[in-house]
Amino acid sequence: MRSFPFLLTTILAVSMGMPSTVHARQLSPVEAVEQMAASIDSRVVEWRRDIHANPELSNREFRTAALIAEHLESLGMEVHTEVAHTGVIGYLRGAFEGPTVALRADMDALPVKERVDLPFKSEVTSLYRGEEVPVMHACGHDTHVAMLMGAAEVLAGMRGELRGTIKFIFQPAEEGPPPGEEGGAELMVKEGVMDDVDAAFGIHIAAGTYVGNIEYRPRGMMAAVDDFRITIKGKQAHGSAPWLGVDPVVTGAQVINNLQTIVSRNLALTKAAAVVTVGAIHGGVRSNIIPEELEMLGTIRTFDDGMRDTLHRRFREIVEHTAASNGATAVIELPYSAHYPVTYNDPELTAQMLPTLHDVAGADNVHEIEAITGAEDFSFFAREVPGLYVFVGGKPLDVPADVSVSHHTPDFYIDESGMKTGTRTYIRLALDYLATAATR
Repeated sequence: MRSFPFLLTTILAVSMGMPSTVHARQLSPVEAVEQMAASIDSRVVEWRRDIHANPELSNREFRTAALIAEHLESLGMEVHTEVAHTGVIGYLRGAFEGPTVALRADMDALPVKERVDLPFKSEVTSLYRGEEVPVMHACGHDTHVAMLMGAAEVLAGMRGELRGTIKFIFQPAEEGPPPGEEGGAELMVKEGVMDDVDAAFGIHIAAGTYVGNIEYRPRGMMAAVDDFRITIKGKQAHGSAPWLGVDPVVTGAQVINNLQTIVSRNLALTKAAAVVTVGAIHGGVRSNIIPEELEMLGTIRTFDDGMRDTLHRRFREIVEHTAASNGATAVIELPYSAHYPVTYNDPELTAQMLPTLHDVAGADNVHEIEAITGAEDFSFFAREVPGLYVFVGGKPLDVPADVSVSHHTPDFYIDESGMKTGTRTYIRLALDYLATAATR
């Protein structure tokens, strides 16, 4: 257990409206934090449900940003809005000099139609790439925002004893900005959000990890990502006479199959993993018309820079040559809109904060995991300063181990009791980092 260099029992009494009694003074620092966190757990759930019922797509998180800004301002923080379009930054400056630690939560939702029957189920639609689409928090960013809002309230009650500054970063467009726009962590970095920061911490809820558990990995935890768009251009013809045209649909099918040979035949998979996925195909309007053009969207995941270079080179060769062999042409946009580096956890910072994770969840519930091919633009923050990114469990304890719901799907579901671990993790990472730095 760590000892915080501030009078948490007094802070507890003030922040909760309690008299400074002998009973309150007997609380340990960790117990004091736990009691303060418990006092706002129900509000965290309320915020989450409100945000979940009102999801917003990347770079369009206007309502969410307004909710956050109002809350931070009510806590007496210096608040900056419209950072990287819709981002919100809150500065909690302690009474004493010290380092600056950043806590980050992402705000955006996804173009997914919710299928889970919740009282606060999303019925929202919005425009995405020119189409009206359903919108859902299908990756848990609503929980991240709510947990960090809760952590901000608890930490604001400790302002008078803090040694340093806590910067609360509510980030838009983690899922990638709309085509033609900048956004997310990369734009925040360009705008200087990391200039005064000494360390950064991020949390992601995990639908496949049981409630109460924390997962981490030193060094490379998540893959680099590059999305792509391929436009195959052929020649339109009647579906009954394909020899009169150049079929981009057949060409596209061949491209998809051929792209899969890159990972299986061109990359040393014993060194690191890699993935090529085509996630969307658009082309044609009728069953009896061969279209003139076909669009494909997809993603590439890598962990090694050399393998990434090889994959990109072979990708271009395969797409261009496959198209040419069919008499078609291909326009390749790689990356198209998203290009995140590997999410890298600083080994020294990870080791430094591991006792904190053990304190929050219990050592038996903290697990080092293998790298995953998911991606996170927290990686841009962690490229500027030492960073640590962890997963907290959101899977109900009564769900069998072999049953799991994937993120980014209509059936995505989070057990809200898992947010307690997330809120406390945000709080303790900030407190313990500042406490350790103050004693150096």
